[in-house]
Amino acid sequence: MGNTKEFGNKGEDIAIDYLIQKGYIILARNFVSGKNEVDIIARNKGEVVFIEVKTRATSYFCEPEYAVKMDKQRAIIKVANSYIFKNKVMEEARFDIISIIISDTETKINHIERAFEPTLY
Repeated sequence: MGNTKEFGNKGEDIAIDYLIQKGYIILARNFVSGKNEVDIIARNKGEVVFIEVKTRATSYFCEPEYAVKMDKQRAIIKVANSYIFKNKVMEEARFDIISIIISDTETKINHIERAFEPTLY
């Protein structure tokens, strides 16, 4: 892959195809609010799902989902609040992570539903 952004976009494309196959309706991609962004916003079974996609070529150092640390979670929650307010969303919100490892021999997808919850802090 040419660069990190292209590699990340490929991972997001794979995640979107995966979600559509699972019956999710894609509402937005790369939704930005202020300086923060969420990769995918989808609807599934009466919930609006905010999804962070992490794509790596290997899990040698750690699984990709471990890169979504507390500060990134806070940023995603801020974006979600903005999206919910702007679009007058009435459904429950959920925060998922899709971890993708793309190697020369295979593509591995790990979808973690309810990966984190908003907290008061």
